[in-house]
Amino acid sequence: MKRGVTSDWPEGYGRRVLARVDSTNAEGARIAGTLSGPEWILALEQSAARGRRGRVWVNPPGNFAATLVMWPSESPDRVALRSFVAALALHDALVAVTGRAEDLTLKWPNDVLLNGGKLAGILLESAGAGTRLSHFVIGIGVNLVAAPEMAEVEAGAVRPVSLLSETGVVIGPEAFLDLLAPAYARLEAQFVTYGFEPVRRAWLDRAARLGEVITARTARETLEGRFETVDGAGNLVLRTARGRVAIAAAEVFF
Repeated sequence: MKRGVTSDWPEGYGRRVLARVDSTNAEGARIAGTLSGPEWILALEQSAARGRRGRVWVNPPGNFAATLVMWPSESPDRVALRSFVAALALHDALVAVTGRAEDLTLKWPNDVLLNGGKLAGILLESAGAGTRLSHFVIGIGVNLVAAPEMAEVEAGAVRPVSLLSETGVVIGPEAFLDLLAPAYARLEAQFVTYGFEPVRRAWLDRAARLGEVITARTARETLEGRFETVDGAGNLVLRTARGRVAIAAAEVFF
């Protein structure tokens, strides 16, 4: 069901709040063909939430789970750069809630950290043929009130944290969406107008472990090196024993 929007809600974006759904990304894929413009889908409860690579995403009531459905016209590689746009929007919304910019950092490729622990994740999914997407969804999960136990996450992963446990701040999912949606719309407009470079620079200003030695595990190998930058294609750039390496997709470990 749809509910009324706030005065700060971005023009042209729909807002749909569901009491329960299997997955907001799955719902976005199902209804994409019926929408006339970009739309946020917020679920107060998910029964089959998932993260990257099909992993289960723990999403108890009170946490934030939402998806933005869009139809970008750019090439798929450029469309994928919106993970950085979404991360910046999340950062801005969380700073607005907590007033603690210094405690929030961004972990490549798509996590938000609070006090060094994983607070939020982003999952991009799309469908289409060739360079034409039938739909594109940005799924966002934020541990507003509760976080998984370490036993529930991958070995070596960043410890999960919640906004409540780390800051004492209490905010509901709908109120958080009312902050996130305008933040995203503003950054989306900048991305479309000025390209990726301003987004890249802003993301690097908030990057976790920039300049430090980190580990990147790809589908084929594990690389260790100094985190130098993110390049113009969104790749993680490491300075390794064999030289400078650009990595398009990997799991990063500290």
